[in-house]
Amino acid sequence: MFKRSSGILLHISSLSGDGGIGTLGKEAYEFVDFLKKSGQKLWQILPLGTTSYGDSPYQSFSAFAGNPYFISLEELVERGSLERQEIENADLGDNREYIDYEKLYINKLKLLKKAFLNEGKDFLEEIEKFKEKHIYWVDDYALFMALKDKNSGLEWTKWKKSEKFAHINTLKKYRIELKEEIDYYIYLQYLFYTQWEKLKNYANKNEIEIIGDLPIFISGDSVDAWLKTELFLFDEEKNMKVVAGCPPDAFSNTGQLWGNPLYNWKIMRRRGYSWWIERMRAAFELYDLVRIDHFRGFESYWEIPANAPTARPGKWVKGPGIEVFKAIKNGLGDLPIIAEDLGFLTNGVRKLLKDSEYPGMKILEFAFDSREESDYLPHKYPENSAAYTGTHDNETVVGWYKNVVKNDREHAEKYLEEYLGLKNFNGEKINDIFIEAIWKSNSNLTLAQMQDFLGLDNSARMNIPSTLGNNWKWRLKGDELTDKLAEKIKEMTIKYGR
Repeated sequence: MFKRSSGILLHISSLSGDGGIGTLGKEAYEFVDFLKKSGQKLWQILPLGTTSYGDSPYQSFSAFAGNPYFISLEELVERGSLERQEIENADLGDNREYIDYEKLYINKLKLLKKAFLNEGKDFLEEIEKFKEKHIYWVDDYALFMALKDKNSGLEWTKWKKSEKFAHINTLKKYRIELKEEIDYYIYLQYLFYTQWEKLKNYANKNEIEIIGDLPIFISGDSVDAWLKTELFLFDEEKNMKVVAGCPPDAFSNTGQLWGNPLYNWKIMRRRGYSWWIERMRAAFELYDLVRIDHFRGFESYWEIPANAPTARPGKWVKGPGIEVFKAIKNGLGDLPIIAEDLGFLTNGVRKLLKDSEYPGMKILEFAFDSREESDYLPHKYPENSAAYTGTHDNETVVGWYKNVVKNDREHAEKYLEEYLGLKNFNGEKINDIFIEAIWKSNSNLTLAQMQDFLGLDNSARMNIPSTLGNNWKWRLKGDELTDKLAEKIKEMTIKYGR
């Protein structure tokens, strides 16, 4: 299913441009052109969902909706729904390299609302077709967002009882009372999906496939948790009993307290995993390949009491295992899925990966513990794997090299010198050497962050797990995607048959 190929990991938000954040506009098409010039076949992104508190793409108001921040305002000027001067007058952030989410929340959404008021009724037929196609989720999502606005952004568990419990008569009433707000949120999704489909078609015509990212969990403050509460572990008052996270590890000595609701797998099983089948169907309408985040959570997951201050009091609980993926396969056929099998691995997780036949992930930054032989050394990678220099949760290669302990650095230098046939390697251009090492490997899929191709340090890091405040903000300035860099990447890609 996976041919020998390579690609670049760069989220939409990290594209360059004047609009305060990367969008589905001109710069996205230019990045596709750069991928083609570079001889790449894959573009990996992070989840496309609407972001909430903390700006993480892994915490979204919906498992299905797209992020309105990614809508290209330039395209709205071309449609005649906004004036260029209106965009130029809006303060969407004055630093092209970092995203100011607060300004986007205040000012970009104002512009999108203005566009809706200017043209929302001009495309009723198209929007109705869009609604019909996405009937499974879009009406409920729009109602949820309209109710959040009515409640000043409060999470749904703090709404008044009739709203929190989604009483049928209450929902009927608000579908009438909040019709304009509901139509606005459907309009945003229509714009997002229309622009995304056009971009994806352009990528595919240029023989670029897009790898999407599917978070295993949904956000507690989401339409999914609100209206499908029985699929999750909530109590009778619709409050979470337990939450997701992971145990203490190298990232954090108290573990990671994600706070997502956990699935009620008994109910999921009884319903034939239909919610997962629909979620995967929607994902493959958006993407060509899908990476499932925290794959090990299907074998067993870290369950933490909802009132715990850290992840420490958690415990491992058995997940549904291969059953979910058999149901997905029965419903949708064989799908090109990558399993993010990182973290605390057990024989059970390894068996699940083997039974699924999905490629797991190999991270080169994890390979160089001088105390023991590692499975992440490139000469050990099986063909059925996806190799990375590092992920969005890791340091950049240059940052890693600066911070890693001396023994591990020397171990890395010695190994890479031998593996690549280098002479007197001293760590110079370590980012290029790391990329070449995985490009040379047997892994059918190899990917590196754009930051690593550019040789950037940790100031360009995308995310530091268990922290808030400075994540998901890095962007390209706009002058980095040169023909010289494209040629360099292409030469290496040809050299290693990708």
